[in-house]
Amino acid sequence: MTINPIELQRHLAGADYPASKDQLCELAEKNGADEDTMSALRNMKGDSFDGPDAVSAAVSDQS
Repeated sequence: MTINPIELQRHLAGADYPASKDQLCELAEKNGADEDTMSALRNMKGDSFDGPDAVSAAVSDQS
């Protein structure tokens, strides 16, 4: 599964960083993220993320 980084950030619009994985998942769900995006967020390694680049990297590292 490949997550479009632009779509990922659209679903995380309004995030206040640093943010926990749980906060990001909650926000993405509120912003209408699809199940693939939600799964990618839930499966990220790490518990806290300093910004959008850190989230994108964590999602991209899932292979």
